Order: sequence, then structure tokens, then C-alpha cells
Amino acid sequence: MRVQSIVAVAIAAIVLHTASAQADPLKIRMGWVAAPASLVPILFPTDGIAKHNGKSYTVEATHFQGSPLQITALQSGQIDIAALGFSSFSLAVENAGMSDLRIIADEIQWGVEGHGTADFAVLKDSPIKKVEDLKGKVLVTNGIGGGLDMIMKAEMLKHGMIDKRDFSVIEINFPNMKSVLEERKADLIPSTLPWSRNPAQAAITRTLFTTADAMGHVALSFWVAHKGFLDKNHAAMVDFLEDYLRSIHWYLDPKNHDAAVKFVSDFTKVPVATMQGWLFTKADNYRDPNGLTDIDAVSRNIHTQRELGLIKADLDARQYDGLALIKEAAKRVSK
Repeated sequence: MRVQSIVAVAIAAIVLHTASAQADPLKIRMGWVAAPASLVPILFPTDGIAKHNGKSYTVEATHFQGSPLQITALQSGQIDIAALGFSSFSLAVENAGMSDLRIIADEIQWGVEGHGTADFAVLKDSPIKKVEDLKGKVLVTNGIGGGLDMIMKAEMLKHGMIDKRDFSVIEINFPNMKSVLEERKADLIPSTLPWSRNPAQAAITRTLFTTADAMGHVALSFWVAHKGFLDKNHAAMVDFLEDYLRSIHWYLDPKNHDAAVKFVSDFTKVPVATMQGWLFTKADNYRDPNGLTDIDAVSRNIHTQRELGLIKADLDARQYDGLALIKEAAKRVSK
């Protein structure tokens, strides 16, 4: 009887432990590069948006200098979801061998008519008047191999110039790009929101070319995860994406504009006045209200890279379409 009692207690303990483990919310470890382009570090600005946060999932956000660094983190299991763009996604699949990645949600797109985009700027008094004048110059990127880097190099290649042969590229984080240009340590920087709307930066720079000039419609940033992770955590991921959609809708709702800008300002330390006129409006980067990545745009962007000789292999992004999860989540939000 004593042995049976011990066995019964042990079984009960195992059952209770298993039930407890199943009840624990899934910790979703996410990468992000720049806010407010990415909402990852500012996902839930007010009560009532995240109905499932802390219940079926929690979020742990980790900042990266550029999207290529997230590839290593994703491959080594340090994060579960990475914010990649067309360029880093192709590297993750082809170079890092992560063919099981799935595109699950969108962040921002460039080159969408009527919406903001990225420019590439030089000093106003710079003798550089056309792209060809960048020969022998120093160009800035936030991350080698990232979306901005590839867009910039695509434009240079169109004008017959190749990295390391005709120009050099240095990595600088976004907040320091203005000073690097102003101190003439570089000749061209990517001018992206919110820094492009900084009056001090606008006063000393002029646009040399834009994203649209280089590549047209660009799938700049979207979320990807391993298929195995998604399959294992289907229910929690749908809950999370449901809350993400509620967050997008809250941010894009004009009646929340002032509160949204204030929340972002508190996080980024960018003054409200700098963002008030464009953030979460049509002047902002395009954010799909349904969180849907333009899969065809991803394919086109990668194909352009291939045509320009920037990557070796072409990819059909439809093979990596994992948007069924967020479409399932959207059905809940619309109810």
C-alpha cells in the first residue's frame, strides 16, 4: 500500500506539473531594428488592446542594429520571430539554409503611392549632384546586407558602380547618421523616418535619390518564424497576431493620433513636434491595416536583386507564405 501511495503521489505530481507547464504563457522572443517603423517595442500602448498578453503569450523584445544580425539570432534559437526585409530574408533562406521560415505578418512597405518612403541624402552644399558623383565616396548604411543597404547598392549598380571597387560603405546607427554626414566622414546617408523629419537634419541635407528610384515598391520589413515554432504554438500565435492587429488599428485610428504620437515620443525620445504631422498618417511608411505582407513584392524585390547580381539565387516568396495565421486572427478582430 505504501508503494502504491508513493506511485500515486508521483503520478499526481507529474500531472500537476504538466498542467502547470501547459498553462504557462508562451514567451515570444522578437527582434526589432527601428521604432516606430517597427511596433515591436511599443506593441501595446494602452489597456484593452492586448486581450491575450500575459495569458496565452508574453513578448520579449530585443533590439538589433540591422536585420542581418537577426538571422544569426534566429538560427541559433535566441529569438523566435525576426523582423526581416526582402534582402535579409533571401540571405536567411539561401545562405543560412533556413528554408523552413514563414512570413507571418507585415511591418512597413516603401514605394506605396501616397505614402512615405526613404530617401538617400547628401549635404546641401555637397558637390555631389547626381548618383555618378558618388564614385570614390563613402556611403552609410545601418546594416550591411539589410534592406536599406541593398536598395542603395541597387541604385549604385544601375549607374555602373560596385561596392568596394567604386565606393565604400560604413555601418552607422540611425541616430548618429546626421553627425557623420555633417562632419563629412561620409558622403551619403539613408534619410528615413523619423530622422528625415528632424528640422536640424532637413536643414543641412538634400535628397539625391529615393527607394522608388532604386527598386519601386519595397517589402521592407516583415515578421518571419520557423515553421516548427508556428506549428507547435499555433493557438498562442493566433492570439498574439490578433492583439497585434488590434494594436495596428489603434495606432492608425485618427482619434488616437495625439495619444499615439505621445506614446512613441516617450519611448523614442523624439519630440512630439517632429512626429505630429506625419506619424501614423499617409505621410508615414505604409502599414497594411490587416498586417499582410505583399508576398509578390517580396518576390519582385528578390528577383531585382538577382538581376542586378547582388545575390546568386532567386526565390519565389509564395513558398514561404505563412499569412494564414494572421488571416485567422483577423476573423476574430472583425467580429
